[in-house]
Amino acid sequence: MQSSPRRPVVEVRVELKPGVLDAEADSVQKSLTLLGIAPIVGVRTAKVFTLEFGEVDRDRARELAREAVDRLLANPVIHRVSVAVLPS
Repeated sequence: MQSSPRRPVVEVRVELKPGVLDAEADSVQKSLTLLGIAPIVGVRTAKVFTLEFGEVDRDRARELAREAVDRLLANPVIHRVSVAVLPS
């Protein structure tokens, strides 16, 4: 009996570049300070997308994830992105 092939999983992390206003992070930082959780010197927000692919190898999964970033998940003007194929 053959085992089923592992499906590559790619994690895409999208965050704002330094200098781009992160209103959500500013709000969280202020709220944490008001709650007495200090000293907080900085907060940043990020979105993490976990993409599970079907019958492709790890390199192809990385290429497809990059295409998803370029076409939908991030704006290169304001976002920095990291793409990582997770260990099987």
